[in-house]
Amino acid sequence: MSRLILAVTVILGVLVPALAPFQTTEDLENMLYLELASGRVVIKLRPDLAPNHVERIKELAREGFYDGVVFHRVIDGFMAQTGDPTGTGRGGSGKKLKAEFTKTPYVRGVIGMARANDPNSGDSQFFIMFAPAPFLNGQYTVWGEVTEGMELVDGIAKGEPPAKPDKIVKLAVAADVEAQ
Repeated sequence: MSRLILAVTVILGVLVPALAPFQTTEDLENMLYLELASGRVVIKLRPDLAPNHVERIKELAREGFYDGVVFHRVIDGFMAQTGDPTGTGRGGSGKKLKAEFTKTPYVRGVIGMARANDPNSGDSQFFIMFAPAPFLNGQYTVWGEVTEGMELVDGIAKGEPPAKPDKIVKLAVAADVEAQ
């Protein structure tokens, strides 16, 4: 009996860590692949913080809304903003979202929804933080965070607007990409 327990313990000790890197379908459904010319950025979605924003971002990604859209406002040491199909910072998808504010801090890699003065005016534009910005905490909806490829985000052309703006090649829900 003790040999059996030992054998099971050894097998589990080898198999469980080996299986850990594999993503579940649920994980992939709450992950985005942001394809830039320089490579892939992996984004973990946060439906626990902003379920309505996450659903809208996934809906827009599945429609191809973000594909080819430029980063129109990129401030070194602050953030990179995109999501406006006109590239001017004044456009959007036409569907406003009610704010889903939390106490989640704005730190490097956090992704928030851009908005106008009205807290309930978030649409399709979003920004990725280069550095902490505590003055944004509780003022803008956090819906995701970069988990891989932040060095690629750091390389996005700076400016308001950049002279030669970088584009989103494709923004896709990871579950859709992995299912192909």
